[in-house]
Amino acid sequence: MSTFVGVGLGPIQTGIFLSGASLGGFDRIVIAEVDEHIQQVVNACGGEITINIAGEDRVYRETFTNIEVYNPRQPTELEKLIAAAAEADELATALPSVNFFAATADWLREGFSRNPDKLRFIYTAENNNHAAEELTKAVGHSFNNTHYLNTVVGKMSGVVPAAECQKQNLATLCPSADRGHLVEEFNRILISEAPGIEKRKVQGLLVKNNLYPFEEAKLYGHNAIHFLLGILGKQAGREYMSELRELPELMQTARNAFVNESGAALCAKWDGVDSLFTPQGYQEYADDLLQRMTNPFLRDAIDRITRDLWRKLGWNDRIIGTMRVVLEQGIQPEIITRGAKLAAIELFDADPLLIKTGLEGIWPSPWRAEQEKLFQLIISADEKSPFSFRH
Repeated sequence: MSTFVGVGLGPIQTGIFLSGASLGGFDRIVIAEVDEHIQQVVNACGGEITINIAGEDRVYRETFTNIEVYNPRQPTELEKLIAAAAEADELATALPSVNFFAATADWLREGFSRNPDKLRFIYTAENNNHAAEELTKAVGHSFNNTHYLNTVVGKMSGVVPAAECQKQNLATLCPSADRGHLVEEFNRILISEAPGIEKRKVQGLLVKNNLYPFEEAKLYGHNAIHFLLGILGKQAGREYMSELRELPELMQTARNAFVNESGAALCAKWDGVDSLFTPQGYQEYADDLLQRMTNPFLRDAIDRITRDLWRKLGWNDRIIGTMRVVLEQGIQPEIITRGAKLAAIELFDADPLLIKTGLEGIWPSPWRAEQEKLFQLIISADEKSPFSFRH
């Protein structure tokens, strides 16, 4: 009997791994979820889950059946999860962050210990370049045929409250659920390699023997420009990402940042690794993503894209991390720096002293030459300049 175990029942889990496991024909699909409402309503409707998929010209639905959902905080259900982990061929963690691994690792370790030699693959989808390594460390015990894999999830998705689902004619996860999931149609998820990975059953996963360059393209390309679009759109007074298609100068500014700043730097850094890291390949990547980021059927709110500014201004995150990569390649990140300033002003105020104090609380200490250089670039950027940056 083939078994898939998912940890967390958010839109990444349902839109990628639950979908892929269903298409892969697993005999059992088991989900660990601590949200009692979702666990109860899914089980009450016979383990049937429906998600909404945003295509280029419509939204359609996909339904999965025979899903078992258990709460690891309930002792009797925890035992069922441990037993499922013991027999699982493939697993996927899709938690809010790697900080949640500590609680999950205990029951995974217990399950793996009951069947220590089984070949199993664990896909980690926490939007962290080292999530697989973090889960390996959290589980601790070495199981020779257990392989923890990093992922690059270039798929946009979100949670939609039930009231909003009704307004938009979207399905909730099941009839009495308090939310729905809306995910984009794109389904090309990259994973790291492992011995025997060709035996995997989850569909829609593409193996890369060197995943790290693609992780950087996701964080310093996709994520960085998604956020830049959002912060520029907020400045322009727009509410949804799709509205930015009405602002060609803004879209061109974002494309310039994507291709001439992020793209030029990453193509130089990872030259020869893959066709993505060529001028043509990266331009195609940028143009495709700019269309997808502004898909009107995703109904992606700008406030969602620009939330958590404290995290997104982090040293290695999408804005500051991109500035650092671009500068390392001898390129000036003019447009991306403008986005950093708009974010810093929103978070800390326009006073340079307040910005510096705020950034000191986020960036590594002590404050060295690199920190000072980035800070000076940010405060000297013209956040009120027109959209049309010329490169």
